[in-house]
Amino acid sequence: MSWRHATREEIYRYYTEEFPSYVDELPSFITAKGPKQYALAFREPHPVRKDGVPDKDFIRRETWQTNVSGDRTTAAFHDFDDALEFIRHPARNDPLGRSDFALVDPDLLDKPDPRPNAVYYALDHWERPWVLLIDIDAKTIARERATRVVSDEDTTEDSEELLDSAGILDADPAGYPYAFEDIDQAIEYGFEVRGIFEDDFNAEETMVVYSGQGVHVYLLDTDLPHRYDAKSREVLNDLLQDTYEVPIDPVVTADRRRVARLPYSLHTDVCRIVTPIESPNFDVRSARPEVLRE
Repeated sequence: MSWRHATREEIYRYYTEEFPSYVDELPSFITAKGPKQYALAFREPHPVRKDGVPDKDFIRRETWQTNVSGDRTTAAFHDFDDALEFIRHPARNDPLGRSDFALVDPDLLDKPDPRPNAVYYALDHWERPWVLLIDIDAKTIARERATRVVSDEDTTEDSEELLDSAGILDADPAGYPYAFEDIDQAIEYGFEVRGIFEDDFNAEETMVVYSGQGVHVYLLDTDLPHRYDAKSREVLNDLLQDTYEVPIDPVVTADRRRVARLPYSLHTDVCRIVTPIESPNFDVRSARPEVLRE
């Protein structure tokens, strides 16, 4: 199975030719003006207009300008086409415009427009409660598996050495800090968490998303009994980790400032589409973009 980094040209082709066909399939709470921010990560840092400010390899952009009272005044993106233009050409369409902290227009540099290595949206939202998301990463599962495989006397604090000793770095996909079996396990855990949401919390609206190197599990009910505040999320983290022994990232659940990979965006480190899925038997090979098929 091909597992590699996407090239600049492939990233642009995906967001130009293929991603637009998925826009109508985005979850209803992901709109141009709903999440409080969109964010992009770049492989290579890009300069900003203000002298003395470090080049940026990660940027967040507010979807609305606000006044001193925090009320919304002006939308950064009028529709999703505007957001899509920002994704395709971040420096040329930076919502910060002529601000000192906007990305420098490539026309003024001997450097091309950056391509998004990852596209994110904020879990904090203007129109609904803070989105509850559970993150399960294949890298965490691989490290826990390696710790069990390697004998106590050989255990090391160095992650790469530990993974190498357990044979994980040589397993497909070679060179990555997990094996395909760890991704499959993450997906199984994801549907276990979905079942916990539905059975223990009477959740009516849930979603599992293959994130490229793991899964994201959403609890999306917005009625009053399901508005999970910070304390409730801490309890949920403890339940999943201690009672059900699911290897989650608890910070993602509890941190209101977190962003998540945008569904149907491209995970460029593995050339796979971030895909909502309906079965633990999901085959990650099916998430390869059409524009990258050989």
